[in-house]
Order: sequence, then C-alpha cells, then structure tokens
Amino acid sequence: MSLLPSSTERVARARADLRVGLPVVITDQSGSGLLVLAIETATKERLAALQAFEQQVELAITSRRAETLKASIYHTDIACILLPDDANLTWVKAVADPQDDLYAPMKGPFTSRRGGEAKLHRLALDLAKSAQLLPAVLAVAIPQASSFAAEHHLSTVAETEAEADLAAHHHLHPVAAARLPMAAAEAGRLRIFRPKNGGVEHYAIEIGRPDRNAPVLARLHSACFTGDVLGSLKCDCGPQLHKALSEMGKAGAGVLLYLNQEGRGIGLANKMRAYSLQDQGFDTVEANHRLGFEDDERDFRIGADLLRQMGFSSVRLMTNNPRKTAMMEAEGIHVTERVPLVIETNRHNAGYLDVKRKKSGHLL
Repeated sequence: MSLLPSSTERVARARADLRVGLPVVITDQSGSGLLVLAIETATKERLAALQAFEQQVELAITSRRAETLKASIYHTDIACILLPDDANLTWVKAVADPQDDLYAPMKGPFTSRRGGEAKLHRLALDLAKSAQLLPAVLAVAIPQASSFAAEHHLSTVAETEAEADLAAHHHLHPVAAARLPMAAAEAGRLRIFRPKNGGVEHYAIEIGRPDRNAPVLARLHSACFTGDVLGSLKCDCGPQLHKALSEMGKAGAGVLLYLNQEGRGIGLANKMRAYSLQDQGFDTVEANHRLGFEDDERDFRIGADLLRQMGFSSVRLMTNNPRKTAMMEAEGIHVTERVPLVIETNRHNAGYLDVKRKKSGHLL
C-alpha cells in the first residue's frame, strides 16, 4: 500500500493551492515546467517574487478575454502576454477582471508571445477554471521544475496527468441518503453523491418510488443560489425548480438532480461578476466572454452518471435546453420525451430569457 498521492489527488492539491494563493508547478515530459500563480489570489509579494526571476513572466488569458482586451492571440484559444517590467498588482488584476473595463478601457498596449509552446499555459488556465477562479494566470518557465518545486515546497503536477484529469468525468459515489418529506411531495428522499477527486457534492431528490424499468420524469437542475434560495427575479431558475418538483409530486414519481454547477459552471463569485457586467449593459453570454469563460461551462455527464447509479436508463426530461437532451443521449441515457418547463417572464428576466432563446438555443 502506498501513501503517495495519486494523479487525481495531485491535481486536487494543485487546485486548492491556487485558490489560497500559492503557486504550483506543472511539468512537461522533458523535466522542464511552468511556475503558475492564479491572478485572482495573487499578492504583491508573490508577484514581486515572480518578477525577480531572470525568465520572462507571462500573463496567460483565454481568447475570450483577449478579444475583449484587443490582445493578439497566437496560440489558438489563449494569449500569452509578456508582463511589462513596471507592471504592478493593480494592473495585473485589471487585465484579469473586467469590472472596470468601461471606466478604464486602455490597459495595453499588450505584447503577446508569437512562437513557442503554450500547452502548459492552457492547462494552467483549465486548472484555474476548475478552481472556479478567473481564468487568468501568471507563468514563468522553470528549467528543472521538479527540483524547484521540492526546494520551495510547492505542489507539482505532470502535464499528462493534469490533462487527463481535467478532461475526465470523475465518478460519483453515494455518501448518504434519507427520507425527506417536502411541500411538493411527502414521499421524498434525498441522496448525496461525492466525486472521487474531492470536488463539490451533487444531490438527487427522488419523489415516490419511480419504476426503474420505465422512463422516469427527470430534471437536471443546476444550482442557483440567487434564484433557488433568494428568489431572484433576474432568472427563471427558482420557479423552474419548484415547478419541476410540483409536477413530480402530482405525477407521484420523479427524480430531480441538483447539480452544483452555479452560474453555468463558473461558480457563484464569477456569476456575481457577470451580474455586475450585466448592470453595465452586457447580456449573459457577453458577460461570460468578458470574464474569459465560454457561454456554458457545465458538464451534464454528471447527470447521466447519477441516473445510471440510481438504476435509470431512460427519462422523460424536463428541460428547454436541447444540449441537455443531446448529452444524455450521448452518455447512454435515452430521452423518450422532452417535457417543456416554461415559466412566466417578468421585467427583470425578459432580456435574460431572450438571450437564452437566441444565443443558447433554449426552446422558449
């Protein structure tokens, strides 16, 4: 038996370190590597430590953020900007965070690196995303990466294991379950599932005793603290949640999967950043792009995994999102019927729902 961490555990450790502001090292197959620091959690002291290196410090951002900043993109989906010698933490954070873009639009000029590899930079950005941080990192090339990491007591993760782990769907295992009478249905049961990479837990709410041999009325509901808990009028999430549970209660059976993928998978903090940008006049998709994210960063493979574990192979899926239907089918869960889940609009969410229909393909 070994007490050494597995590949998944090393990636999880690196993710946690970035969240608290520690740099991590990503190594390639040659033994060289990249020292990476997430900009969102960076401090003046650690920025200064990076600037003291002889090697050039680079600021890596996604192409979405680079397009907003008018920075040149030479590596397909990311830009590697050479950090100016006089750059301070305020400037660095302003490049990563678009909150003041309209008030101080001229952050450049930027000099992007043209040649060379950017695979480790891309992995670093994916790691920051998985930590629900802004997708922007500071990076310095390190010749003898493993020795450097050991000397400075830093987490290290290999390129191959980071790439495989970040692309993988981590199997969820059951943690606990109990009976839960609810307003929508007294015959309720709540099941808790946890991924093996130490990520967030996901929940399955089972109404009645659904027949495992027939298509179950099911809903994949992404967590929305603002809508589900606070009753926000900016979205349709809360009303959709309660209507889905109510319809399952009336039918006498159903499964609602509550997936902790807040803000289309970018996390609550970044969702609030997007809300702030919406107050400046940008729509949902534009706000995500300005932050450096894609329109939708969610992974609906989680829902298919949970359904399979609970013994379901076919569903009557309550959704307006064709992407959910396609993902279920691709994962081997047969969707026998798409059950529309349309909620009345109000003056606060009318624009949001229009964008969901026009840009995200929702059937509203």
